[in-house]
Amino acid sequence: MFWQLRRIGVVADAFPEHDDDPPELRGKVYPLLRSFTVFNVAQTDGLDAQYSQPSVRTWVPEAKAEELLLTSGARFRLGGARAFYQPASDEIHLPAPAAFASAANYYNVALHELTHWSGHPARCNRDLGGRFGDSSYAVEELIAELGAAFLCAHCGIDGELRHAGYLASWLKVLRGDKRAIFTAAAQAQRAADYVLKLAQPPEREAMAA
Repeated sequence: MFWQLRRIGVVADAFPEHDDDPPELRGKVYPLLRSFTVFNVAQTDGLDAQYSQPSVRTWVPEAKAEELLLTSGARFRLGGARAFYQPASDEIHLPAPAAFASAANYYNVALHELTHWSGHPARCNRDLGGRFGDSSYAVEELIAELGAAFLCAHCGIDGELRHAGYLASWLKVLRGDKRAIFTAAAQAQRAADYVLKLAQPPEREAMAA
Protein backbone atom coordinates (compact mmCIF):
# COMPACT_ATOMS: atom_id res chain seq x y z
CA MET A 1 0.00 0.00 0.00
CA PHE A 2 1.55 3.32 -1.06
CA TRP A 3 0.23 6.77 -0.22
CA GLN A 4 1.35 10.16 -1.55
CA LEU A 5 0.98 12.93 1.01
CA ARG A 6 1.16 16.60 0.06
CA ARG A 7 2.60 19.03 2.53
CA ILE A 8 2.33 22.81 2.45
CA GLY A 9 5.14 24.86 4.02
CA VAL A 10 5.33 28.58 4.75
CA VAL A 11 8.62 30.38 4.28
CA ALA A 12 9.04 33.92 5.57
CA ASP A 13 11.35 36.36 3.72
CA ALA A 14 12.38 39.77 4.91
CA PHE A 15 11.82 42.69 2.62
CA PRO A 16 12.99 45.90 4.35
CA GLU A 17 11.65 49.03 2.66
CA HIS A 18 14.11 51.40 4.41
CA ASP A 19 17.23 50.81 6.45
CA ASP A 20 15.73 52.62 9.45
CA ASP A 21 12.40 50.70 9.43
CA PRO A 22 11.99 47.25 11.01
CA PRO A 23 11.84 44.55 8.37
CA GLU A 24 8.38 43.56 7.18
CA LEU A 25 7.87 39.83 6.99
CA ARG A 26 5.83 38.58 4.09
CA GLY A 27 4.88 34.97 3.80
CA LYS A 28 5.36 32.92 0.67
CA VAL A 29 3.80 29.50 0.24
CA TYR A 30 5.72 26.81 -1.58
CA PRO A 31 4.02 23.45 -2.21
CA LEU A 32 6.23 20.52 -1.28
CA LEU A 33 5.48 16.99 -2.47
CA ARG A 34 6.77 14.20 -0.27
CA SER A 35 6.20 10.46 -0.55
CA PHE A 36 5.80 8.04 2.37
CA THR A 37 5.65 4.28 2.26
CA VAL A 38 2.90 2.84 4.51
CA PHE A 39 2.79 -0.82 5.52
CA ASN A 40 -0.02 -2.92 6.94
CA VAL A 41 0.48 -3.95 10.59
CA ALA A 42 0.52 -7.60 9.50
CA GLN A 43 3.60 -6.84 7.36
CA THR A 44 5.52 -5.24 10.22
CA ASP A 45 7.63 -6.79 12.99
CA GLY A 46 8.71 -5.29 16.30
CA LEU A 47 5.72 -3.02 16.92
CA ASP A 48 4.46 -2.27 20.43
CA ALA A 49 1.50 -4.39 21.52
CA GLN A 50 -0.81 -1.36 21.47
CA TYR A 51 -0.31 -1.16 17.69
CA SER A 52 -0.14 -4.85 16.81
CA GLN A 53 -3.00 -6.17 18.96
CA PRO A 54 -6.58 -5.57 17.79
CA SER A 55 -8.73 -3.60 20.18
CA VAL A 56 -11.29 -5.75 22.01
CA ARG A 57 -14.64 -4.27 22.89
CA THR A 58 -16.22 -5.31 26.17
CA TRP A 59 -19.83 -6.18 25.47
CA VAL A 60 -22.03 -7.43 28.30
CA PRO A 61 -25.65 -8.44 27.52
CA GLU A 62 -28.37 -6.70 29.53
CA ALA A 63 -30.68 -9.30 31.05
CA LYS A 64 -33.99 -7.38 30.98
CA ALA A 65 -33.50 -6.17 27.42
CA GLU A 66 -32.49 -9.66 26.26
CA GLU A 67 -35.65 -11.01 27.86
CA LEU A 68 -37.81 -8.54 25.92
CA LEU A 69 -36.18 -9.48 22.63
CA LEU A 70 -36.46 -13.22 23.26
CA THR A 71 -40.01 -13.34 24.63
CA SER A 72 -41.34 -11.10 21.87
CA GLY A 73 -41.11 -13.96 19.41
CA ALA A 74 -39.81 -11.57 16.77
CA ARG A 75 -37.50 -13.01 14.11
CA PHE A 76 -34.08 -11.35 14.16
CA ARG A 77 -31.48 -11.57 11.43
CA LEU A 78 -28.04 -10.47 12.59
CA GLY A 79 -25.46 -9.20 10.12
CA GLY A 80 -25.03 -6.44 7.60
CA ALA A 81 -24.47 -2.76 8.22
CA ARG A 82 -28.06 -1.49 8.68
CA ALA A 83 -30.81 -1.92 11.24
CA PHE A 84 -34.40 -2.01 9.95
CA TYR A 85 -37.73 -3.80 10.24
CA GLN A 86 -38.91 -5.45 7.02
CA PRO A 87 -42.72 -5.71 6.98
CA ALA A 88 -42.84 -8.01 3.92
CA SER A 89 -40.93 -10.80 5.70
CA ASP A 90 -41.89 -9.63 9.21
CA GLU A 91 -38.23 -9.70 10.25
CA ILE A 92 -35.94 -7.38 12.17
CA HIS A 93 -32.47 -6.94 10.67
CA LEU A 94 -29.66 -5.85 12.98
CA PRO A 95 -25.88 -5.60 12.65
CA ALA A 96 -24.04 -8.06 14.87
CA PRO A 97 -23.80 -6.92 18.53
CA ALA A 98 -20.03 -6.55 18.19
CA ALA A 99 -20.60 -3.82 15.58
CA PHE A 100 -22.05 -1.48 18.23
CA ALA A 101 -20.00 0.75 20.50
CA SER A 102 -21.77 -0.54 23.62
CA ALA A 103 -24.52 -2.86 24.79
CA ALA A 104 -26.73 0.16 25.51
CA ASN A 105 -26.36 1.31 21.91
CA TYR A 106 -27.27 -2.14 20.61
CA TYR A 107 -30.40 -2.42 22.75
CA ASN A 108 -31.51 1.11 21.87
CA VAL A 109 -31.46 0.11 18.21
CA ALA A 110 -33.00 -3.33 18.79
CA LEU A 111 -35.88 -1.95 20.87
CA HIS A 112 -36.47 0.80 18.31
CA GLU A 113 -36.91 -1.85 15.60
CA LEU A 114 -38.99 -4.00 17.95
CA THR A 115 -41.38 -1.06 18.33
CA HIS A 116 -41.71 -0.95 14.54
CA TRP A 117 -42.36 -4.71 14.63
CA SER A 118 -45.22 -4.20 17.10
CA GLY A 119 -47.16 -2.19 14.50
CA HIS A 120 -47.84 -5.27 12.34
CA PRO A 121 -51.58 -5.91 11.63
CA ALA A 122 -51.38 -9.11 13.70
CA ARG A 123 -50.16 -7.14 16.73
CA CYS A 124 -51.00 -3.51 17.43
CA ASN A 125 -52.26 -2.94 13.87
CA ARG A 126 -50.79 0.55 13.70
CA ASP A 127 -52.10 2.31 10.58
CA LEU A 128 -51.16 6.00 10.47
CA GLY A 129 -51.98 6.72 6.83
CA GLY A 130 -55.53 7.89 7.47
CA ARG A 131 -54.50 10.36 10.16
CA PHE A 132 -51.14 11.65 8.94
CA GLY A 133 -51.06 10.89 5.21
CA ASP A 134 -47.66 11.61 3.69
CA SER A 135 -46.23 12.30 7.16
CA SER A 136 -47.07 8.80 8.44
CA TYR A 137 -43.49 7.56 7.96
CA ALA A 138 -42.04 10.36 10.08
CA VAL A 139 -44.69 9.80 12.75
CA GLU A 140 -43.95 6.05 12.79
CA GLU A 141 -40.29 6.88 13.41
CA LEU A 142 -41.31 9.17 16.26
CA ILE A 143 -43.42 6.37 17.75
CA ALA A 144 -40.45 3.98 17.47
CA GLU A 145 -38.18 6.51 19.18
CA LEU A 146 -40.64 7.00 22.04
CA GLY A 147 -41.37 3.29 22.31
CA ALA A 148 -37.66 2.47 22.51
CA ALA A 149 -37.26 5.16 25.20
CA PHE A 150 -40.09 3.62 27.27
CA LEU A 151 -38.62 0.13 26.94
CA CYS A 152 -35.08 1.31 27.68
CA ALA A 153 -36.36 3.03 30.83
CA HIS A 154 -38.00 -0.25 31.88
CA CYS A 155 -34.66 -2.04 31.39
CA GLY A 156 -32.63 0.67 33.12
CA ILE A 157 -30.75 1.55 29.93
CA ASP A 158 -29.86 5.12 29.01
CA GLY A 159 -31.90 6.09 25.97
CA GLU A 160 -30.58 8.14 23.08
CA LEU A 161 -32.02 9.89 20.04
CA ARG A 162 -31.22 7.72 17.02
CA HIS A 163 -32.98 9.56 14.23
CA ALA A 164 -32.05 13.19 14.73
CA GLY A 165 -32.41 13.59 10.96
CA TYR A 166 -36.19 13.30 11.39
CA LEU A 167 -36.42 16.33 13.69
CA ALA A 168 -37.43 18.69 10.90
CA SER A 169 -40.17 16.30 9.76
CA TRP A 170 -41.40 15.82 13.31
CA LEU A 171 -41.54 19.55 13.95
CA LYS A 172 -43.49 20.03 10.71
CA VAL A 173 -46.06 17.41 11.81
CA LEU A 174 -46.31 18.81 15.34
CA ARG A 175 -46.80 22.37 14.07
CA GLY A 176 -49.57 21.23 11.76
CA ASP A 177 -51.31 19.00 14.31
CA LYS A 178 -51.13 20.10 17.94
CA ARG A 179 -52.36 16.72 19.14
CA ALA A 180 -49.93 14.66 17.07
CA ILE A 181 -47.49 14.29 19.98
CA PHE A 182 -50.25 12.86 22.17
CA THR A 183 -51.21 10.40 19.45
CA ALA A 184 -47.58 9.36 18.95
CA ALA A 185 -47.00 8.99 22.69
CA ALA A 186 -50.17 6.93 23.13
CA GLN A 187 -49.20 4.64 20.24
CA ALA A 188 -45.68 4.28 21.63
CA GLN A 189 -47.03 3.40 25.07
CA ARG A 190 -49.37 0.84 23.51
CA ALA A 191 -46.43 -0.70 21.64
CA ALA A 192 -44.28 -0.80 24.80
CA ASP A 193 -47.15 -2.35 26.79
CA TYR A 194 -47.58 -4.99 24.09
CA VAL A 195 -43.89 -5.95 24.24
CA LEU A 196 -43.84 -5.95 28.05
CA LYS A 197 -46.95 -8.12 28.21
CA LEU A 198 -45.26 -10.74 26.03
CA ALA A 199 -42.46 -10.90 28.59
CA GLN A 200 -44.86 -11.32 31.50
CA PRO A 201 -45.03 -14.86 32.94
CA PRO A 202 -48.47 -16.50 32.43
CA GLU A 203 -49.11 -16.84 36.17
CA ARG A 204 -48.44 -13.16 36.78
CA GLU A 205 -50.67 -12.22 33.85
CA ALA A 206 -53.48 -14.35 35.34
CA MET A 207 -53.09 -12.63 38.70
CA ALA A 208 -53.22 -9.20 37.05
CA ALA A 209 -56.47 -10.18 35.31
